[in-house]
Amino acid sequence: MPGQVTIWTYDWVPKAPRGYVRDLRLRWALEEAGIGYAVATVPFDDRGPDHLARQPFAQVPFLDDGDIRIFESGACLLHLAEKSEALMPREPQEKADTLQWFVAALNSVEMVTVPWWFIDMSGQAENLLAGWMQQRFERLEAVLETREWLAATCFTVADIMMSDVLRIPNDLGKLENYPALGAYVARSCSRPAFRKARRDQLAHFEAADAAKAQARN
Repeated sequence: MPGQVTIWTYDWVPKAPRGYVRDLRLRWALEEAGIGYAVATVPFDDRGPDHLARQPFAQVPFLDDGDIRIFESGACLLHLAEKSEALMPREPQEKADTLQWFVAALNSVEMVTVPWWFIDMSGQAENLLAGWMQQRFERLEAVLETREWLAATCFTVADIMMSDVLRIPNDLGKLENYPALGAYVARSCSRPAFRKARRDQLAHFEAADAAKAQARN
């Protein structure tokens, strides 16, 4: 269908990553923008050639927008941001501010928090990335002590990306010494669009559990 937006995610995932699978970022953006969308799935357990043809690392999400196909959550978000001023301001400096903070979320924060998280889950006694991550948090804390949102004095796609990047360290108690960051994540995640996106993702995987259970009976 021309103009139809479809988010692709897994048909099922184990319980631990639920609420964090990155199709949530796309759901959140579309809810903020008021753009309708469908959700389609690829198998979690059998990531075959059809999946690899759309996402060469066999990950999710990827996106269809009419005839446009795109993968990587960041690329998908920037594509969606061009569709709505609710996500990306059109004034040149405000747009530039939004873009720089969007990229900072990925290149300056997530590139530290994700490997830190994997090392933490491994059970190693010492996580050598902890100091680096704390330095990043300190710098970002100084910024968010003085503003509500990162760019353009309003909520943008940069806040979707940054607050989602911060959710895991926040949920693991790593933002307790950074009150501005903790308040920022809470503020972002209290938005109705986030709550609906998360609720819908959880319902999607819970329905998959029910289907699996029924298939076993």
